[in-house]
Amino acid sequence: MKMTKDISLIFNVFLDFLLPSIDKPKNALDFGCGRSTLLASLLQKEGISCDYYDPIYHPHTLKEGKKYDLIVSTEVFEHLHQPREVFEDLLLRLNPQGYLAIQTQFHPNDREEFKKWYYHQDPTHIVFFRAKTFQVLAKTYGCKYLVDNDKNMVILMHNA
Repeated sequence: MKMTKDISLIFNVFLDFLLPSIDKPKNALDFGCGRSTLLASLLQKEGISCDYYDPIYHPHTLKEGKKYDLIVSTEVFEHLHQPREVFEDLLLRLNPQGYLAIQTQFHPNDREEFKKWYYHQDPTHIVFFRAKTFQVLAKTYGCKYLVDNDKNMVILMHNA
């Protein structure tokens, strides 16, 4: 029960950052949800229909060709072997003017801080990002960089 409360708190912080920054979407996808579908449930409580997908726990839930107004991905990108390809695929799943909201701890961009940084101690964390990384991706793929929190959350808008 405590683990669910901790995760719920993390997701509520994410939603408190996200929802005031965007127009209310009709539908969403929680990409890389893990075992839990809690974030999808919280979005549904906000009146946003939400699908979920995880390659290990929910591998058969992606609907081919379905487009979304919002895609959220919390604590996923640092695990990806092909983050650019996943980013491209997520953009293909967004409606025009749809939002991509990503949560991943931003790299401290300092060698000594990085050595002590807890986030890279996890051996499943294989790639790291800064807000600047997402600014470059937004520019490269014609997205609008909306906002970040200087720590671990970023929101982009798909302009296609």
